Amino acid sequence: MAKTSSTGVRPTIRMVAELAGVSTATVSYVLSGRRGDGGPGVSDPTAEKVKAAAERLGYRPNQAARAIRTGRTNTVILSLTMLSDPWSLSVIEAVQKAAAPLGITPMILGDADWVKVLGTHNADAVFVDAVSKGQRDELRKLAEHGTTLVVFDEGLDAEGFDVIRSIAGPGCRMAVEHLLHGHRKIACLTPATAQGTSGGARYRAYSEALAAAGIAEREDYVGLFDGTSAGAYAAATRVLSKPDRPTAIYATTDFAAVSAINAAQRLGLAVGADVDIIGVGNTVEGERMSPSLSTVGPVDFFDKLARLLLRRATGHTGDSAGGAPKEPGVLDFPWHLFVRESAPHRSAATRLY
Repeated sequence: MAKTSSTGVRPTIRMVAELAGVSTATVSYVLSGRRGDGGPGVSDPTAEKVKAAAERLGYRPNQAARAIRTGRTNTVILSLTMLSDPWSLSVIEAVQKAAAPLGITPMILGDADWVKVLGTHNADAVFVDAVSKGQRDELRKLAEHGTTLVVFDEGLDAEGFDVIRSIAGPGCRMAVEHLLHGHRKIACLTPATAQGTSGGARYRAYSEALAAAGIAEREDYVGLFDGTSAGAYAAATRVLSKPDRPTAIYATTDFAAVSAINAAQRLGLAVGADVDIIGVGNTVEGERMSPSLSTVGPVDFFDKLARLLLRRATGHTGDSAGGAPKEPGVLDFPWHLFVRESAPHRSAATRLY
């Protein structure tokens, strides 16, 4: 809520203009966040005067009125299934960084009930990271009614909205095969629902890679967990505490791999020496942690996703968003192997049995 002046009057854009010694149009332009978007030039000193005057008066733009006038809310919604997942955190960080210069505010939706929320809230663009089969018709309806959507899904076609497609299966197989260069006792850390349902391709990559290498899959090496970081930590601890423990762990997400690293260190194991650990997702947290996480995933995924989402939010066209189509379409991301400290390269001569 905006403050009131010393006279008890709610500050207005005209009062800001008078205090800054500029026109109301200049105030509107500066506070809208549109500077640098090709509009009339406003010098940095003038912009700072406007912002200082607005701060002194406690003026806050009326977002509802602006939305009616411009058709924009200057917000984007990020519907993220698991906020504690490094993948979700990487999405948030990239979008916040790209949105700040544009004066756009990301709003985080953490319960994945985006259908209900989008029925009552408007935004300039919406990113959805998970779509169930029962929600697919809702996507089409929202797109038909003008909602700008960017959806992360391996199987959807673009039907009036953008689809970010990043096929995990081949990349996951690459991760397991990397471990097979130095190990035969490889465990898998995966959500309990991943065997045959959600995330099934990531688990199948493990089973198929072991079979191709002539290694029998061991049930006691499959660490099932409830989808949480705490559950992944407990599952990794159980697997690594076995007398005949695995020498490597393939985790079907980066957040599970991070939990496995924490569990291994708690047990006194040197990650990258006593046990190799690889994840899936190529998240920022995995790259920054120590030891850095070996993983598979697309290159520059999060920055390109953010640029696409913000281009859609601001109504820009063109392909400067890393190959994004002018009209809503499918943007494919091939996967790569990122070898870091948690699972270094090994040769057959250094194989750990």
